Amino acid sequence: MPRHSAVTTPHLDAKTRRKLEDQRRMAFRRAIEHYNDERQLNQAIDDYPDLIAINYVRSLRREARRQPAA
Repeated sequence: MPRHSAVTTPHLDAKTRRKLEDQRRMAFRRAIEHYNDERQLNQAIDDYPDLIAINYVRSLRREARRQPAA
């Protein structure tokens, strides 16, 4: 099965290509782990109604990160 990469650069040697693929793979894995950690934390916080203020502050921060800087 051929491997398809987003960036194909034929002038890279095999070692460099593997290193770049590993970096991409690890970045993807870290993103998945971060998402899962955030989801678990949100579930834990949502179990306590008296922490609604924290949820509100977190949602404001999340929205601030989504909006591009002016």
